Amino acid sequence: MLIDFNTIQGVKIFGMNNGTGKMTAKMYACDSGKIISCSIHAGGSIGLHSHNTSDDINYVISGIGKAICDGEEEQLKAGCCHICKKGSNHTIINTGNEDLVLLTVVAER
Repeated sequence: MLIDFNTIQGVKIFGMNNGTGKMTAKMYACDSGKIISCSIHAGGSIGLHSHNTSDDINYVISGIGKAICDGEEEQLKAGCCHICKKGSNHTIINTGNEDLVLLTVVAER
């Protein structure tokens, strides 16, 4: 199966999960989860939220930021992968001046 994010319409989201600023996301969803190409724009964040039924895997394509998962802070940069396991909570913050670009896989389990 091929998912072509070039053909998926981007959606602008303001204050995702009570975060700050805005992000743009392109999403594919099915029963087993989601795959999301997203850009958290400069000054933006995804607010603290829980993953009660899924693992959330975030691969950093470009930009810099930080994730705070269950109180532990992790620095994000291109080539890093932040994982928020089922039962955990996290936030992701763009700490740079450019977009923080992520490929996110939400795996339901």
